Amino acid sequence: MNHPTMRRLGPVVLILAILFGILVPLAAGDGGLWLFEAFPKDKVKAKYGFEPTQEWLDHVRLSSVRFNNGGSGSFVSADGLTFTNHHVGAKCLQELSTAEHDYLKTGFSARTRAEEVRCPDLELNVLEKIEDVTARVEGAVKPGMAAAEAGKAQRAEMSGIEQECTQKTGLRCDVVTLYSGGRYHLYQYKKYTDVRLVFAPEFMIAFFGGDPDNFTYPRYDLDITFFRVYEDGKPVQLKDYFKWSRSGVRQGELNFVSGNPGTTDREMTVAQLEFLRDFEFPFLLESYKGRIDMLKSFSAQAEENARQAQREVFGLENSYKAFTGEYGGLKDPELMATRAADEKKLRAFVEADPKRKAEFGKAWQEIADSVKVNREIFLPYYFLEYRGGGGLRGRLNDIARTVVRYAAERQKPNTERLREYRESALPSLEQRIFSKASIYKNYETAQFTYSLTQMQHYLGADNPVVKRVLNGRAPEQVAREAIAGTKLDDLGVRKQLWEGGEKAVQASTDPLIVLMREIDPEARAMRKRHDDQVDAVEKSDGALIAKARFAMSGTGEPPDATFTLRLSYGPVKGYMENGKPIPYSTTMGGAFEHAAKHGNKAPYELPESWMKNKAKLNLSTPLNFVNTADSVGGNSGSPVINTKAEVVGILFDGNIQTLPWSFAYTDKQARAVAVEVRGIQEALRKIYGASALADELLGTSAAASHPKPKGDMHPPRGNKKPR
Repeated sequence: MNHPTMRRLGPVVLILAILFGILVPLAAGDGGLWLFEAFPKDKVKAKYGFEPTQEWLDHVRLSSVRFNNGGSGSFVSADGLTFTNHHVGAKCLQELSTAEHDYLKTGFSARTRAEEVRCPDLELNVLEKIEDVTARVEGAVKPGMAAAEAGKAQRAEMSGIEQECTQKTGLRCDVVTLYSGGRYHLYQYKKYTDVRLVFAPEFMIAFFGGDPDNFTYPRYDLDITFFRVYEDGKPVQLKDYFKWSRSGVRQGELNFVSGNPGTTDREMTVAQLEFLRDFEFPFLLESYKGRIDMLKSFSAQAEENARQAQREVFGLENSYKAFTGEYGGLKDPELMATRAADEKKLRAFVEADPKRKAEFGKAWQEIADSVKVNREIFLPYYFLEYRGGGGLRGRLNDIARTVVRYAAERQKPNTERLREYRESALPSLEQRIFSKASIYKNYETAQFTYSLTQMQHYLGADNPVVKRVLNGRAPEQVAREAIAGTKLDDLGVRKQLWEGGEKAVQASTDPLIVLMREIDPEARAMRKRHDDQVDAVEKSDGALIAKARFAMSGTGEPPDATFTLRLSYGPVKGYMENGKPIPYSTTMGGAFEHAAKHGNKAPYELPESWMKNKAKLNLSTPLNFVNTADSVGGNSGSPVINTKAEVVGILFDGNIQTLPWSFAYTDKQARAVAVEVRGIQEALRKIYGASALADELLGTSAAASHPKPKGDMHPPRGNKKPR
C-alpha cells in the first residue's frame, strides 16, 4: 500500500529467503521506471511485437494524473472522472468526515453531480511538457566553486527557471533532478485544485485482509476511489483519458503502468546504503513503532479519537512494515556484496584512465565524507527541520512553522529563498495552509506531546533547544498549553498572519508562533549545514558518478524514482512459490472464501453490502491480478493499461518479493498487484447500485446524475452536508 514516504511496504517475514534470486543486474527482465522522454520503444517492440508510438505515449502521459498528496491516478472519462486507490483518497475521505458520517469507514457515493463534494486541499497534476534544462542548471556552477557554493547556485538557477516558466505558461513548473544530479528536466504541469469526491467503497473491502494480508498475494481488495475534476465550477472536458476495457486481462498480456513512483535507491553508493542500514532505518523503525503505540493508546480512549487517528495509524503501520522489509534487504550480505561489486567495477573503470580519474575519481570519498556529516546532524536535523518540521508532528505545528518561515522568506529575492517558498511553489503551499479541513485539538495535543517527549529523549534534556522549549516543564504540559492557546485552527487568524508578514508574525503572541520563532535560528542552521555539506555534495558528486556510469554503460538505464511520471511494463503472469503455482488472478468468489476461512472476523470481515448482495454476483468475476511491471511506493493508484491504452486495472500493492525493488528489480517472483476492471464493474452495478458511474466508465452514459446508492454511503442532505 502507499504512504507519504512513498517507499514500498510489506509484512515482516524471512527476508533472506525471499531475497534469494534477486541479485541480478538492474536491467534484468522488464525492469525500469522509464522516463516518458526516454522510453525504450525499440526494446518493447523487439520483445513483444508492439511499438508505442509517440502519439500513444503522449496520450498516456496526458491521461495520467499525479495526486500531490503522494499517489497516482488517471482520467477515465471525458467529463473529468478520475480514478485512484482508496488509500490515496483516504485523506480527502477523512477530511470530509464528521463524527456522524465517517466516510472512510462507511464509504461514499454521490446521488447526483451536485452531491460530488470538494476535497479541502487536494491537488492533481497532469504533465503537459518536459524540457531538458541540464545545461542551464550546470552552467550556474562556475569553475572553482566549492560544493556548498555550487549547490546554492544551482538551487537559485532552478528557482529562476521555475519562476520564468510559471509566469510564461501559467502552469506549475518543477525542475526535477535526475541521475543524482546528472540531468535536470523542467516538468510543466496543468494543476487542478477543484477535485470532488464521487465514490469510495467501505474501508474494510478497500483494505480487506488488513495488516496481515498487506503485501501478500493472492489478494481480494476493492482499493478504489473515484473523483471528478472541475474548472470554473463545471466538470473539466477532456480529450485525453483512458477508455475502460470491457474484457479485462488475460495470462501473458502485455501491461503498462503509468504513475509517479516516489523513491528508489538504485543509484546510491555503498556508503549511503550503509548509512540507511546502520543508522537511519533503525531510528525510523523505533520512531514509527512508538508513534503507532501512542496513537493506538489515544484511539482506545474514545471512538471519536479512533476516527481522527485511523488514517495516520494505517499509514504508520504501512511505513513500519516498509522500512522493516527494506531494512532486512539492506542487512542481507549478498545484496550488499552485489552493490559493492557493481561500485568496484565502476571505480575500476574510472581509475583505468587518467582523464576519467581526474574528473570522477574523488566522488565516492567525498560522498562518504558527507555521510559522516549526515550521521552527525541527523537527529537535530530530524527534530528541528526534516521534512518541514520532522519530529514536531501535527497540522498546527506545520502551519506555525510555515507561517513563520514564509514571513521571512517572502522578503528575499525568489532565487535566494528556501526551495519550498519559491514563487512557483506558493499556490500549492497556500492551498495547504488555508485548507478548511477540520483540526482536532485533542489529537494535535497527543501528537505534539509525543514529539516533544521524543525530542527530549534523543537530543537530551541538556540540549539548548530542548531546554528553551520545555523551560523546566514536562512535554505534556508544554503541548497542552500551546495547543489550547493557539488560534491557528481559525482560518481567519492564519490569513491575517500570512498577509501581515514579518511584522504580524513578530508581534504575534500565539504560543505555537512563538515556539517556532524561537527554534527557527537553530533549525535554519541545521538546514544550511545539511544543504551545504550533505545535499550539495550528494548532488555534485552523484552527478559525477552518473556521468562515469554513462561513459561506461551509456544512458540506457532509467534514473531513480523522483515522484515524477514514469512508465513501466511487463506481462500478466503468475509465479511459483514453495513449489506451488500462484495464479495470475483472483475472483470475487475467492473474497467470500477468504472471509469464511478466517471466520468472517476483522480484518477478514466483508462489508454488509457485499454479504447481502452475494447472490446477485457472478462469483467467477476477476477481482485482483498480478503483472511484472516495475513499481514502488507512489505508484499506488497507477492505471494499468493494455496496448490499446485501455484501463484493465489499477495498481494498489505488490507481493512481498517486490520489497527489494527499491534497490534492484527482478521478475522471478516479484509481482505488482492490481484491481481488475471487471471486478470493479461488477461491484459498482450489483453491490453499490452505481450503474450510472459504471456506464460512464464504459462511455455509454453522460452520467450527469446517479441513482440512489445502497446503504449509508451518500452525503447527508441539508445543513449536515460536509464541506
